Amino acid sequence: MLRFRWRAVLLVLGLVITGTSAIAQNATPAGQNKVEAFREQGYSVRSISPIFSQLVVFSLPKGFTTTAFESTKGSSYIRESVLPGESVEKWSQMVTVTGAKGLASNPNITPQIFAARMADGIKNVCPTSFAAVGLGAFKIGNYDAFAAITGCGIVQPIDKPYSETTLLIIIKGESDYYSIQWAERGASSPTPMKYDQEKWVGRLKTLAPFKLCPIVPGEPAPYPSCVGGKLLGGTA
Repeated sequence: MLRFRWRAVLLVLGLVITGTSAIAQNATPAGQNKVEAFREQGYSVRSISPIFSQLVVFSLPKGFTTTAFESTKGSSYIRESVLPGESVEKWSQMVTVTGAKGLASNPNITPQIFAARMADGIKNVCPTSFAAVGLGAFKIGNYDAFAAITGCGIVQPIDKPYSETTLLIIIKGESDYYSIQWAERGASSPTPMKYDQEKWVGRLKTLAPFKLCPIVPGEPAPYPSCVGGKLLGGTA
């Protein structure tokens, strides 16, 4: 089981500060600069989003404070963030959040099975260079979660091949399933890559702590009912 230590801090874009924390939503360039300035003072930046039936909270890595793409189609939600100067077409790293509405009611799906199905989809892209490593199950409060590293040694785009590695966190909420992904592209490899597990476990800790909260009707950001309470997501 994965267990972490962290300093509980929250930051909201709009720069609402509570204690030693702030919460980030879409930021203008000026707002992003302010966020990075708070980082330099020792604050961590937290993302909080209403996705279907719950608020999803996690820590944003440095640089990922703007949304490059967001869409809800039927029972599926996705939001993608990239580093400054990059796009959803051309990027070196990407943080993605997804939601699958109502899936938690399916007794045949667990976070590990959900992760395995996502991994199977990746494997179809690169069957000869695919690799995956399970990091294990853990709890986010009372919610089940699972983490893994997956990736392709070689992806064949139109222009130049590259590798793509993804840290995948799956969370089973009250009604829905959520994923948080941190992907990185690099030099291509025709064979499965050996992952630097220390690096990717470190990135998992960077994204933590995670938290799911109920949505309070009519409550605006920064959602004080969620950020004002004790943070969930594991204890040391």
